[in-house]
Amino acid sequence: MSRSLNKAILIGNVGGDPEVRTVGTGGRVAQFSLATSRNWTDQSGNKQEKTEWHRCVVWNNSRGSGLADVVEKYVKKGEKVYVEGEIEYRQWQDKDGQTRYTTEIRVRELMLLGGRSGGGGDDFESSAPRRTAAPARPKAAAANAGTDDFSDFPGALQDEDDDLPF
Repeated sequence: MSRSLNKAILIGNVGGDPEVRTVGTGGRVAQFSLATSRNWTDQSGNKQEKTEWHRCVVWNNSRGSGLADVVEKYVKKGEKVYVEGEIEYRQWQDKDGQTRYTTEIRVRELMLLGGRSGGGGDDFESSAPRRTAAPARPKAAAANAGTDDFSDFPGALQDEDDDLPF
């Protein structure tokens, strides 16, 4: 039995506000372009940059996951996002009878990675929980930092009810 994998992982900037529409079956689909860039120095020592544009398509799935709704609410032009999905090639006939082709990333997972440079007070970032710093260690724990003394953490190394399968 042979296996195969079709997986695309991209981190880039959204090229324009997503277009969201409802299809005949009542499902929703969001589409947006994503720009990824790479930089290098050529043989002459000149800095070069190439930007690739990716067409991303996000569907609400049948199990009630509203990823297209999330895109509509939070993804805006200029946002840095992580997308994971699969590459899909499609072809169709346009109104003039010409065969058209497109390559899309069918998004399964999406994460917002950073804010927009304009940053309004009403966007996702302002309402998102912030990561807080770890609490400071007590002085006694800091003094024993290089040792295996876990006496300040009762139960930390007790193997009483270990449910690990290995």
